[in-house]
This record gives sequence, C-alpha cells and structure tokens, in this order.
Amino acid sequence: MPTSHKLLAKNTAWNLIGQLAPLFAAFFAIPLLVSALGIHRFGVLTLAWVVIGYFSLFDFGIGRALTKAVADRLGSGRIAEIPALIWSAMAIMVLLGVCGGAVVGVLSPWLVQRVLEIPLALHRETLNTFLLLAVSLPIVITTAGLRGVLEAYQRFDLINLIRIPMGLFTFLGPLLVLPFSNNLALVVAVLVIGRLIAWAAHLAFCIHAVPELRRRMVVRPDLLGPLFRFGGWLTLSNVVGPVIVYLDRFLIGAVLSVAAVGYYTAPYEIVTKLLLIPAALTAVLFPAFTAGLVAHPEHTRGLFVRGVKVIFLLLFPLALVFVTFAHEGLQFWLGPEFALNGGRVLQWLAAGMFVNSLAQVALTMVQAAGRPDLAAKLHLAELPFYSILLWLLTVRIGIEGAAIAWTLRAGVDMVFLFWFVKGILPVFSTMAYSMLAVLLMSLAVLIVAALLTGILIKVLFTLLVLGAFALVGWMVIVSAGERNFVESWLRGWLGRA
Repeated sequence: MPTSHKLLAKNTAWNLIGQLAPLFAAFFAIPLLVSALGIHRFGVLTLAWVVIGYFSLFDFGIGRALTKAVADRLGSGRIAEIPALIWSAMAIMVLLGVCGGAVVGVLSPWLVQRVLEIPLALHRETLNTFLLLAVSLPIVITTAGLRGVLEAYQRFDLINLIRIPMGLFTFLGPLLVLPFSNNLALVVAVLVIGRLIAWAAHLAFCIHAVPELRRRMVVRPDLLGPLFRFGGWLTLSNVVGPVIVYLDRFLIGAVLSVAAVGYYTAPYEIVTKLLLIPAALTAVLFPAFTAGLVAHPEHTRGLFVRGVKVIFLLLFPLALVFVTFAHEGLQFWLGPEFALNGGRVLQWLAAGMFVNSLAQVALTMVQAAGRPDLAAKLHLAELPFYSILLWLLTVRIGIEGAAIAWTLRAGVDMVFLFWFVKGILPVFSTMAYSMLAVLLMSLAVLIVAALLTGILIKVLFTLLVLGAFALVGWMVIVSAGERNFVESWLRGWLGRA
C-alpha cells in the first residue's frame, strides 16, 4: 500500500521535534559548559560532538543505501531478503567503524601534539578523549545503519523516541559530570556511554520491526555490491558538498578580512537553520519515494508534487519575512553594524535558502530512484565554476557578492535536479512549467521586498502579500483532496484539545 499522507505528516512532525529539541538544550547548556570547562576544553568538546554526532557520514553512504535497499524490497514484496541484507550491511559497517577508529587512534597523538593548538597541560587529557572517540566510531557508524532500517519501515516515531533524549543528553550529559570533575575524558566517556545505550535501543527497535533478524543472522557478500555503488556516490557528494558549503567563508577570510567572515556567517547561520524544515520532510520522503517508485509510480509522482508544495507553502512566507525585515532583524539581534554590513547578505541568502529547500525534494527523488551519481556529478561539475564566480563576485562586491554566488549556485542546483526528476517521472513534465512560473513570481515578490524602505511600508507589504499568498495557496495550489485532509486533521486536533 502507498504511504498515507497522515503517516507522512506525523513522521515529519516527529523529525522536526527531534531536530529542534537539542537546539533548546544547547542554548542553555553551552554558556555553563564554557564557564566550567574553559575555552580550550570546550573547543575540544565541540570536536567530540562532531565525531559523536556526525561521523556517521563517514560510513561510505551505507546507512542511506541500506534505507533504499530495504525500502526497495518492501515495495516489491521481497521481504524474505531483508534480514540477510541488514546483517550484511551491519557486518561491513562494523568493519568500517573499526578501521576508522584505528585511523583516528593512530593519528590522535599527531593531531593533539602537532596539528591542534592545544595547551601542553591538556595534551594527556585531550589524547585520552580522542582515543575514546576512536573506540566509539563503530557504535556511531552502525547506529546510522540501524536508523536507516527504521526509516525504511517509516518508524520515525521510534527513531525520535531515541533522537530526542539523546539530542538533549549530548548537551546536558556533560553538565552531570561537572560537579565532580572537569576532565574532558570523563565528560566524553559519559557521551560515549549514552551513544552505546542509543545503539542498543536502535537494535531493539529494529528487531521489533523485523523479528526475523533474531532468527536469521546471515551475511551475504553478494548483497554488498549495490550498497557500495549507491553509497560510494553519496560519499562523493558528502565530500564535495562541505567544500561547496564552507568555501565562501574561507575565501572571504582570505580575500577580505576575518571581520567580514563574521558579518557573513551570522546571517548564514540564521538562514540555514530554516533548512531543518525540508530536512525533516525529505528524510520521511526518501523511503516513501523508494518503495513507491517500485510499486506505485503514479502515487509517487503525486507524493513528489505534494512534497514540493509543502516546502513552498512553508518556506516562502519565512523567506519573505527574512528578506523584508533583514536589516531590522539584524539590528535588533546584533546591532546596527551587523545590519549595515550583513543586511543585503541576509536577503540574498534567504532567497537562496528558499530555492535550495525546493531542490532538496528533487534531490531526494533522484537518490530514491537509485541515481545518486547524478547529484555527485553535478556537484563535481559546478565546483570549479562556483569557485571562480565566488572569487570574482567577492573581490568586486564583497560579502554581498559571496551571497549572490551562493544563491546563484543554489538556483543552478535546483534547475538541474528538477531536470533529472523529469527523466525519472516523465508524467511530471506537464507540471514543471507551471511550477517554474510560480517560482519566478515568488522570486519577483522577494526582489520587490528587498527594495522596500520604511518600516510601515514593509509591514503593510508583508501583510498584503501573506494574505494573498494564503488565499491563492489554499484555493489554487492546495488540491481539494489536500484541503479535505487538512480540514479533517484540524477537526480531529481541535476535538482532542
């Protein structure tokens, strides 16, 4: 059966809660940690957070590939193959984790003593911390695989029952150690124990979702080839992607100044937090697209269009507010100097974020169709052109030029990714032009918003546009079936309240 709209909505809400909860914990915990640990120990702790939270990216894409492979088999009815597929992937991920941990362990003395500017008094403490992180890598990487299995089964409720407390524990756990010791190794040991508990919870939930895992512990090497092919292209994207993402700040620092990096980074960090919304939705759409392309292609086409519409309806109002009140918002938050230097940057990046959010749905469809190579090749091809454009515009216009280059690259990404989707879903072609027209009109509205002056005019313009947008969105963009679904959900929610 196709994935229901109600389930997708519920899972997206779970994902948003799971991603936002740690941000609130970080807001309160970080000042206390900086005060208790000192800036040097806190700096090492941030590296530990990166390793514990994000080294699952270095699983060579096997976690994401496992989600696709399991969803493929669920969609085609080949359920009997799933246990062997999961155990085979887990075996190779354990091996990758052990190899990665060994590399980190061997490099740790060199990193501590030669690469990182760590005070001599903290060398032993930091080295012990890095060795603990090396031991934790197999846990981190295999957890990503187990989470991928739950995603394939659309069990985002179970995923976030673990993610929410673990996200809070990442920031609040170290506070439990501080009354007794500020030794970093002890702090990180507590985090590693927390990740081990999370791993056990993921495994238990996977066995609950796939009971055959308990009875059929089989490793089949012939199943690994497709996982490595899919994961290899994802890994290439994961290597090139961060270069594209962080290149602007390094180039600004080299061409302009460190102060300019600050004026650019503050608006950038605000804007990119909005990408949590498409991230929450696309994580749910990926297994739904994968299974649907096999068993229900027409339903999947509708699901794709609906995903684009949801992102558009949620992100355009936010982009409009950011563009319209960029200078006022920065002045209120960081002062007039940031508003003067970063206002235009925030406007350009808000427009780019809006375009990039739509592109995330197309990227998810491309990957679900088994073509991660298209996205990887696109990123490789655009890197030299983006680098040249970024350098030219930064030299000529400053940090506003860097923001323009970032937004243009996001636009190119979106155009090509939607073009790829046309090849995957040929029937989508008839709707692509109407979507393009709506997008161009939206960008025209954002351009007008960026040119406005005077707070009263900005408020009136925003209210007028949002009112018209709500009316047109509800009556034209949202279909009758979707309106019925929303109205039914609201009646049920109000009834429970």
